[in-house]
Amino acid sequence: MSHDIYSNPLISRYASREMASLFSPQNRHSTWRRLWVALAEAERELGLPISDAQIDELKAHTDDIDFDAADRYERELRHDVMAHVHAYGDVCPTARPIIHLGATSCYVTDNADLLHMRQGLEMLRDRLAGVIDLLGRFAAQYRALPCLGFTHLQPAQPTTVGKRATLWCYDLVLDLEEIEHRIASLRFRGVKGTTGTQATFLALFNGDHEKVEQLDRLVTQKMGFAQAFAVTGQTYSRKADSQVLAALSGVAQSAHKAGTDIRILQSRKELEEPFEKKQIGSSAMAYKRNPMRSERMCSLARFVMSLPASADQTMATQWLERTLDDSAVRRLNIPQAFLGIDAVLILYRNIVDGMVVYPKIIERHLSEELPFMATEEILMAGVQQGGDRQDLHERIRVHSQDAARQVKEHGQSNDLIERLRNDEAFAGVDLTGALDATRFIGRAPQQVDAFVRDIVEPIRQRFSNRAADTGEVKV
Repeated sequence: MSHDIYSNPLISRYASREMASLFSPQNRHSTWRRLWVALAEAERELGLPISDAQIDELKAHTDDIDFDAADRYERELRHDVMAHVHAYGDVCPTARPIIHLGATSCYVTDNADLLHMRQGLEMLRDRLAGVIDLLGRFAAQYRALPCLGFTHLQPAQPTTVGKRATLWCYDLVLDLEEIEHRIASLRFRGVKGTTGTQATFLALFNGDHEKVEQLDRLVTQKMGFAQAFAVTGQTYSRKADSQVLAALSGVAQSAHKAGTDIRILQSRKELEEPFEKKQIGSSAMAYKRNPMRSERMCSLARFVMSLPASADQTMATQWLERTLDDSAVRRLNIPQAFLGIDAVLILYRNIVDGMVVYPKIIERHLSEELPFMATEEILMAGVQQGGDRQDLHERIRVHSQDAARQVKEHGQSNDLIERLRNDEAFAGVDLTGALDATRFIGRAPQQVDAFVRDIVEPIRQRFSNRAADTGEVKV
């Protein structure tokens, strides 16, 4: 690794080697060569004078790319695709005359991008399934552990730790559905020619429209796609890029929301992300255990969420059959969106896999607020004992405000229950029983059970043989 030039941290620190390799120059240009092989094979099958020896020569050199030679050609020709055509031709002298026959640059650049995006989506799909599985297990483990719920970031009706985890999990389930939809609907550009009219191929096949259509279908099938775009200009519609990046942004949004929740809960000491034995939380404050994994996950997610805007703008500004102002930005935003989400999901899995819950702290926080939340039940019990609803309501209101004043102004504990216990109007009410937290969590445990059974378990079954590499987290 060179230390005197900028190194992209997505490669050096965050994303997996697998995802980095997918978008590497080696893979990109090997894919170009495989596309040239598929085109030559299909053209030969449809009657063009291309020999077996030429095809064999092309196949023998799909991966041994001389990047120095390609670089020399590009500096001379100022055209990356033609530079690689020449470099390929140097090692395939017999096949040189038929490399890229009838094609435009976007035949290799666009089709390769589609192949790589589909493969990247498949990798992320498997990572998503792994995080969903772990969140489901976490939710099931803490299905019935009552905790304080929050709305507006203010204490609200209790929920359970497990039920809260299902909210994080379900966001990812929805993301998985979208990713799978994108995989299923992603099309191949195919063999469409310079402006999408297939004019050059029509000339090659002496005006035979059927053979040109067959060529498009054959190459599409050879490269593993069921469908090609029905029509294109020189490029496939950049709508596809904006749709894929929107799906990746969706994963980022879900991870950022969960990461923020975890950071808030860790600040309350209710749960904690993994913290290694010799890990340092702060260079100054030695006692600190900062949620740095969750913070990093949010940071990377925020970066990915910023990328769809450029894809949207590129789609909107493709004049007529194409302009080249899409090229540089796509070289940046497509690989980095995939690398970013790869890193996000590696972190997410690591966080969930080692997350620690502190039930005693959760119980203490809940007990501080539970008396206020129990007042409605206490009111109803008082009425059942023969009390006047309006009178009891006013007494509870006054006692509640006095108790809240003691907490806020004097830092005292919540003594509402003691105040009610000393009020003769509530003499017949079981005030101790009213503070049983399990009476206030509704169907949260049963909702967790149903969610894991009906939503998570089918995903586990579908992905049981496709577990993604967990990836290394560099902390």
